[in-house]
Amino acid sequence: MTPSPRSYDESAQHPQSPRPPGGAHLDSTAHIMDRITSQLGSQLSLISLDGSRRPAPPALVLVGHGSRDPRALSTVGALAERVRELRPDVPVHLGHIELNAPLLPDTLAGLGTAEAVLVPLLLSRGYHVKQDIPEMAAAASARTRVAAPLGPHPLLVETLYARLVEAGWRTRMTDEQRRTSAVVLAAAGSRDPDSDVDTRRTAQLLAERLGVPVVPAYATTAAPTVPAAVRALTARGRHRVAVASYFTAPGRFATECAEAAPWIAAAPLGAHPSMAHLILHRYDETVAAPATSLTRELAPAM
Repeated sequence: MTPSPRSYDESAQHPQSPRPPGGAHLDSTAHIMDRITSQLGSQLSLISLDGSRRPAPPALVLVGHGSRDPRALSTVGALAERVRELRPDVPVHLGHIELNAPLLPDTLAGLGTAEAVLVPLLLSRGYHVKQDIPEMAAAASARTRVAAPLGPHPLLVETLYARLVEAGWRTRMTDEQRRTSAVVLAAAGSRDPDSDVDTRRTAQLLAERLGVPVVPAYATTAAPTVPAAVRALTARGRHRVAVASYFTAPGRFATECAEAAPWIAAAPLGAHPSMAHLILHRYDETVAAPATSLTRELAPAM
């Protein structure tokens, strides 16, 4: 069971303790010791109680869409590094559906016949999740399983909330401010109706988190567009409309949606810690699932 998202609505700030002389050196030493302890723990986890070596865990392959925006590749790389830090015993690789190297087929070819779990860095069900990724996985020599997309999930909502707060969303509002505030959840869009179902579920969860209306809107294909959603909310008296970026990484669509914000626009989900935890959750649930369940059609993930 995923723990309830931690509330960021805290009025008290805790003063920092004074740093001792040479604090930077102590911090660096502590970081090194943490890494050594983590690596040692990972090695010990491969040893059974009887002294025999346990099988290595399946590789985790992050499957990104790909983008011409160089910020997208650096963001996905930073997210992969967060995952490695959290689980250093798991080999973490990256493969893209298009536009960026390494492409997913090349990444899988490099794994040979090893076992791998593919975790799509996609936020809903759609063509890539249902067709592209499974077809690439089936063509590989590696023994692959495909995890559910990242959304919908409370950890995504926690990330969206954190990005809004970073952009200037007030964690405490008067009744008047709440009555005039709203959020547009800006997503890529898809012709697949399941994608719309998943995005609307995320919007519902975010609305419950914020206590204001959250309207899903799309950069392509689906309706409404972000500007249309903003106009509809303004017509209802919601004059403080923020745009929450429901994109994994920066790119053209995320930039265009942010430019349509009449008030504040949050950054994409990016390498937020909750994203790394969600990736490992999808990996773990796929590893633990019975083999027969892996061939069923992907259901809404929560």
